[in-house]
Amino acid sequence: MNQQAFDAGRDAYRQGDLVSAVRWLEQAKMPGEVSGRIDHLLGNCLMKLGNFDQAAIAYGDALGDASYGHAGALATNRGRALLAAGKPQEAVASLVMATKDSEYATPYKAYVALGNAYSQIGDYREAGVAYRNAAIDENNPDPSGALRSLGGCFMKMNRAVDAVEAYRTALDFSTPLESQNAIYEDLGMAYAAANRWSEAVDSFGHATEDGTHTLSAEGSAALAAAKAAMNSTSGSTGSTDAFLAAAGYGTGADPLDPLGKSGEFIPSAEDTGFFDISEQEMAQIDMDNRSIKRKHGHSGLRGFLIFLLFVLLIAGAAVYAYYSGYGWPLQEQVVEDLFTTNAAGSSITEYLASSLSEQEAMDIDAVLPDGATGVTVSGVDRSMTESSVLVTATLSAGGEQSYRVSLVRDGLGWKVDGVTVEYPALDGAEATIDTGEPAEAETTEAGSEAAGTESQDAESADAESADDGTDTTSGSL
Repeated sequence: MNQQAFDAGRDAYRQGDLVSAVRWLEQAKMPGEVSGRIDHLLGNCLMKLGNFDQAAIAYGDALGDASYGHAGALATNRGRALLAAGKPQEAVASLVMATKDSEYATPYKAYVALGNAYSQIGDYREAGVAYRNAAIDENNPDPSGALRSLGGCFMKMNRAVDAVEAYRTALDFSTPLESQNAIYEDLGMAYAAANRWSEAVDSFGHATEDGTHTLSAEGSAALAAAKAAMNSTSGSTGSTDAFLAAAGYGTGADPLDPLGKSGEFIPSAEDTGFFDISEQEMAQIDMDNRSIKRKHGHSGLRGFLIFLLFVLLIAGAAVYAYYSGYGWPLQEQVVEDLFTTNAAGSSITEYLASSLSEQEAMDIDAVLPDGATGVTVSGVDRSMTESSVLVTATLSAGGEQSYRVSLVRDGLGWKVDGVTVEYPALDGAEATIDTGEPAEAETTEAGSEAAGTESQDAESADAESADDGTDTTSGSL
């Protein structure tokens, strides 16, 4: 190591002169030298400068120095860099590596980033598992944030009852000094999706009662729908606890770990049960997005949504379902039928938007795989007039290919207006960076996690990873 260059780079980093720091650190390694200490700090500099691809490379080089250690922190940083560079699928592999480091003192950081990565690729079940693991980490200072993200995953999977309990538990773990308004709005949305109109209105009331929080457009529509339903019908009444009990809660089982393999459950401030769902039901949800629990009289997600839609129409509250992007048939069904029909060699015209030209229709037909043997929906982005569905098709020649299908509203239903092939590198998120730097003898909290990096000192053999605080790659669902 060129010690003089390293010292100059470290000093420049501490003074905020990141360009000079990078220049000095790049000179600090001798030809062929492997130095986790240099590359770790170099990666931090590059992250703060927004050079995410190069930061990922630097962290990867640091991981190649077995004597340096700190694999969990480095793999987490590398995952965050890849996520910020728009490569969530590559980020997943690095973040999973971070969670395997038994010496990593703060794995919740890796799990939160992993949940963000899975969410970006539309795998909300695995995202939920990651957020759950972040929530039960005793070192996590903000389990409420992870639980709120978990609730968002449940909403994406059309599991409103599970989302209700996730948000309720998030409220339990939020501190009195934190604003709970946004969580209450999320809870109101979950209650509305579950047809619990009075609870929805009550939750929205809590969200706005101090005058500091304004409901989103979606929240406002849900509140209007809930009030209309309460005024027009007898509605769904009863206490929250009775509602959850009727859905099968109270046994303490975690739906994302139904067999208790982790040996841990998300605690509750009131010692109440968190979730209750069987492994068979979980698998069924993953396969075809059917209802939360068949044993409670649901005939599947599609039938439930039809019922919900007609109830809302009768109650004068169809605005909520319509505004939220629901209809009949669902986007998932339209896309599945599109691929199945095309694989059978039949005309797909009935699934295409009438606004498409003959050439545009031919282009879609050309993109769709001939003879595909199966298609799996992995994510749906809904809005009132436009939606997109991410699917993976099993090709007749072997292997799989992902496609993104765009749809437009057609009455109460949906029609396809575009199909594109998806490749691993997707659009990413903004950078999060941790300004921590290697300390002289032990790990220190370096200040702001705006860059999302973990900082270690090569001279401290037992140093633990330390983030800085604000992670802008995280977000709710």
